[in-house]
Amino acid sequence: MEIKGQIIDIIYSNEINGYMVAEFKTEEDTIVVTGYLPFIENGDSLKLVGKYVTHPDYGEQFKVETFEKIMPETEEALERYLAGGIISGVGPATAKKIVDRFKEETLHVLRYEPEKLSRIKGINIERANKISQEFNEKWDLWQIVGFLERFGISAQNSKKVYQTFGKDAIVEIEENPYLLLDITYGVDFKKIDKMALDLGVRINSTQRIESAIKYGLAISSQNGNTCVEKENLIEFIVNLLDVEREDIEDSLINLKAQAKIFTEESNTGTWVYLDTFYVCEKNIADKLILLNESKNIKEIKDFDVKFKVEEEKADILLSDKQKEAIRAVNDNNVCIITGGPGTGKTTIIKFIIELFKKEGKKVVLCAPTGRAAKRMSEATGEEATTIHRLLAIGKMEETLNFERLEQPITPVDADVIIIDEMSMVDVFLMNYILKGIYIGTKLILVGDINQLPSVGPGNVLKDIINSGAIETIELNQVFRQAAKSKIITNAHKVNNGESFIAQEKETEADKLQDFFYIHEMSQEKMLQDVISLCSGRLEKYGNYDFFKNIQVLTPTKKGKLGTKELNIALQKALNHNTKVSKKVGDRTFLIGDRVMQIKNNYDIYWIKNNNEDGTGIFNGELGTITKINEETKQIEVCFDDEKNAWYEFSELDQIEHSYSITIHKSQGSEFDVVIMCLPQAAPMLLTRNLLYTGITRAKELLIVLGANNVVNFMIQNTETKKRNTGLESKLVK
Repeated sequence: MEIKGQIIDIIYSNEINGYMVAEFKTEEDTIVVTGYLPFIENGDSLKLVGKYVTHPDYGEQFKVETFEKIMPETEEALERYLAGGIISGVGPATAKKIVDRFKEETLHVLRYEPEKLSRIKGINIERANKISQEFNEKWDLWQIVGFLERFGISAQNSKKVYQTFGKDAIVEIEENPYLLLDITYGVDFKKIDKMALDLGVRINSTQRIESAIKYGLAISSQNGNTCVEKENLIEFIVNLLDVEREDIEDSLINLKAQAKIFTEESNTGTWVYLDTFYVCEKNIADKLILLNESKNIKEIKDFDVKFKVEEEKADILLSDKQKEAIRAVNDNNVCIITGGPGTGKTTIIKFIIELFKKEGKKVVLCAPTGRAAKRMSEATGEEATTIHRLLAIGKMEETLNFERLEQPITPVDADVIIIDEMSMVDVFLMNYILKGIYIGTKLILVGDINQLPSVGPGNVLKDIINSGAIETIELNQVFRQAAKSKIITNAHKVNNGESFIAQEKETEADKLQDFFYIHEMSQEKMLQDVISLCSGRLEKYGNYDFFKNIQVLTPTKKGKLGTKELNIALQKALNHNTKVSKKVGDRTFLIGDRVMQIKNNYDIYWIKNNNEDGTGIFNGELGTITKINEETKQIEVCFDDEKNAWYEFSELDQIEHSYSITIHKSQGSEFDVVIMCLPQAAPMLLTRNLLYTGITRAKELLIVLGANNVVNFMIQNTETKKRNTGLESKLVK
């Protein structure tokens, strides 16, 4: 049914997704309405379509399915609208004066004759024009919202459209609806395409086919690809649009002429790139070669003598490969050091730091995530930061096919830059890194190519190594001390395709008991094992406290042993602080909960106990809820690097429980104790490099729970999705 009225009191509003509970005044009654009402404020007049439902706790409510904002239809409603704070500087008193003076002419005056407002005491002509301008901006915005809502475009994206095109947005979109794909994020091509066809765009129009090509390339990038084989792309477009191949070929030529796409020939065919991905890869290749071939102005003179002095002082016996790596850093401007756990990467980094610091050189350490940077800092004893903070990367604007920086990169003041966990770096971040490096600065890339690839597009570390263009030292010797650890030896076994299940009886007296495998077929029994391990067994075994030392990992989000169900079960078993809670949908947050930030928030303010402060909490950062304040409607989270941040209740979709996290989300982190569940799941999730990544997250103790057939399948399953990228070939060229 359809009802009209006015919002008179907002009971709850989630600013992120627009969900609202509010009191709504109609001509007959005041009712409670619930539903998605983004950008609605007190005083707004609405036409709602929906139905009455009965809530078990709160009684009868009107559940909104769609809505339309309308201008207030009575003087009383108009006064409430203006008094609601939607126009800066207009409060209840000014609103009453305006409506009392102009009555039914108020809307006309606000829209078309603002100079008349200056007749009211306290409003000069400048303020009158400002009131009218702000009123009209909101009017224009809602005209656009109403227009786009008919085509399933959200109010949040409508606002971005308005910011891009202004009051002419509707005209611009009617001329070319596919513009929406270039300026908004998360918009379904099929919805835009339907809008275009409804507005009269021809089935084989050039703008339709060109937009579909760009969309296809962008969608492919979500699987890590930077390019698509031309024949596959054409087949995708034919199926998507039902158009002729010749029309697609013509559009590819047009886009190439406009430099909106690029193509590259190889012995396997023709590869097509969106401009952003091609430019990123080209910039990376060009800058790496330029850095590497520039004069080696930071090298240490009399290196062999100084190296020997440092080696004697450090009182360690370096392997030949480690010596080769350190010498390669001195001899080259760009160098890669790769290897698995226990192969001495950290020792090399520490040695390099000491050598160059003694020469008066500035060495900077960084990693892709906060946890990886913290781990790097703890291992070396030197300060390390995230790449984002090092480059002073602020807010990014998300579009369908890439993230765009809102300001230029700040170059890094350093003689030597060492980047750890390079397997996590995608083409966009690598491009930003290289933009921030001066010619002459030494760049050392450290990582393990057997880890999971980056979440974003590209396969940067692997492509650079495979190209042979950059000096690479692969460490393959596991050191004696590390070899005592079954975590490390079993990680290397898995990487070599060997099973850790049928092991011979250990004979070495000094072998560490840091790895346990529990064969279990029943997921219910595995869940019980996880809960008992976390809630007492490990405390008795090694004085391990769940909230300080233990992390549960799993390959999947779904199912009994997925993160969602594990988090519910572990919260119930481990956190009994139920007096103060905050329920959001089907999740309940308690003081003491372990949580993870799940999206980049560049604006959120944080402060540390040492009074250091700043802004920005990033995807993957882990913390603990320390306060829930119902009065201020906020939750405080203390993150593992001691940042304290406050979240409005409306921002809680940015965090989720992290008693259990996916193995993907754990990349770059290290935990004292890891409990890794390996339930039966989709084959694409059960891969060797996923298992290897999970094993290498454990520092002191690893417990693997799973069935023999699942574990052995993972060890043999090397069929990870091949990423189509062109960085390797660009470096070779």
